[in-house]
Amino acid sequence: AAVPAGMLALLLGTLLWAPWRTLHGAPLAELSGDHGFQVFLQKNLEFTRKIKGDVAALQRVVCDTFQLCKEEELLLVRQDLGITQAPLEQCHSRTFQAEACFSQIRDGLRIYHGSLAAVRELLPGHTGLVETLQLDAANLSSNIQQQMEDLGLATVTYPTESRGPLPALSSHFHHQVGGFFVLANFQRFLETAYRALRHLTRL
Repeated sequence: AAVPAGMLALLLGTLLWAPWRTLHGAPLAELSGDHGFQVFLQKNLEFTRKIKGDVAALQRVVCDTFQLCKEEELLLVRQDLGITQAPLEQCHSRTFQAEACFSQIRDGLRIYHGSLAAVRELLPGHTGLVETLQLDAANLSSNIQQQMEDLGLATVTYPTESRGPLPALSSHFHHQVGGFFVLANFQRFLETAYRALRHLTRL
């Protein structure tokens, strides 16, 4: 089931609160012992885990339906298709930049919202789950954007060449492999976003 809008607002408040308060000079130590702050962070991590679980469920369907299960067996086809990963280098702990990281999460969610259309076509029996994922991605992305605007934060827009991870697919097999890599890349994207959020809980 889709996450209610009110819950998304709470989750996004958490997503944005920790780094921005730090940037504006409020000691994070003041917040780290606050029960409500910790609850918000945990809910945010749970929401990310929920989306990851939905992606994993679709990966199992692709494996069972098309026998596309192991990424290493498909790397040459991936190279031919030119499928790319949405960037999240600003979210790695060594180079963590809060505004840039959340801008990349927002942009990446938009990319995968579009790319999941190929998975929906590939798995007509699982349309509901794919559409739930698309709704989660779209709501999270638009709400991050709104929160950034409300807080007067700098919005970073990344080059358009990173916005097309799924090219035109010429055959049904390529469509299947394309769907496989959309899900594999989305799962990696979510894992990096999850680590960035978990990093904030440890500051």
